[in-house]
This record gives sequence, C-alpha cells and structure tokens, in this order.
Amino acid sequence: MILIISRPRGESIRLLPPPTPAPVIVHVAGAVREPGLHSLPNGSRVKDAIEKSGGLKDSANPDLVNLAMPLEDGMQIWVPALEIHQENDGIVDKATRSNTGDQNVALVNINTASQDELETLSGIGPVIANAIIQFRLENGPFKAIEDIQSVSGIGPVTFDKIKSSITVGGYPGD
Repeated sequence: MILIISRPRGESIRLLPPPTPAPVIVHVAGAVREPGLHSLPNGSRVKDAIEKSGGLKDSANPDLVNLAMPLEDGMQIWVPALEIHQENDGIVDKATRSNTGDQNVALVNINTASQDELETLSGIGPVIANAIIQFRLENGPFKAIEDIQSVSGIGPVTFDKIKSSITVGGYPGD
C-alpha cells in the first residue's frame, strides 16, 4: 500500500452569512399625518407603511385601502379621504356615493377598487379589470376619471358607459 501525502493547495472556503434583504422604500400619500417617502423592512405590509407615516388622519377612509397588501419597493400607497357633505336626504360620503335624482348610488373608486368591484362596471371584464389594477400600481392613482382612458382597452365608448359609475374619490382636487 502506498500512501501519498501532499500539502493542501488553494485557499479554504469561507462561509459568509446570507445578505440582509434591502429595505423597501414606498411613497405614502393622501389622508396620513406624515406623507412622503418611508423606508421599511422587507416583508412589511401597507398597514406598516401607514403607521410609519404617522397613522391615518381623522378624515381618512381606511375601508378603501388593502392594509394587508405586501409592500414592494417603489410603490405608492394612496389613502383616500372621506369627504362628507350635506345632501337633501342626509349626510353622504362624497368619495363613494353619487346623488342621482332621489337615490344614492355607490360609485366604484378606480383608485382602490378590487378586481371584482371593477368587473361590476359595464363593459369591464377580468382582463380590463386586471389592466386597471396594473396601471395604477405602475403609475399611481388616477387624478381624474378621464385618466382611466390611458389604460389599454378602455376607449371613449367604454368610458362613456362607465363614467357615471366611477370616482377617483378623495384625490386632491376631486
């Protein structure tokens, strides 16, 4: 039996700890106490971003925000305001109601509506509803209802069908 002994060559392997995930930076706007850019740990939720921005103002309408949504770097979170004004038949939430004759009809807020809510609009199916959601995630909230025509698949004919049923509720200048 022959035994060969040699010196080790090269360098030994060093194990490094896994890299720490980079924080996410989000823009929180609307009815929060400290709007602006906020840095949060990876894995945070919309609720965490709102807390980091000082919490909701008394005028906020948190029912229109998905507080459980995971944050992605660069996203904008819009918290709409609950604008209350006096109507003939009582107080109506301007952000989600429209007065049509003697009836109050719920409007679909295109800045916060879910896929199912968007599909309740005339001429809007699953594909277009998803396109609306993707558009607002990539471009931020719509400033006026007419801006929905920037979404691929929504032209003047579709807009005419839905314009009396939609709102951008709570956006400054609305």
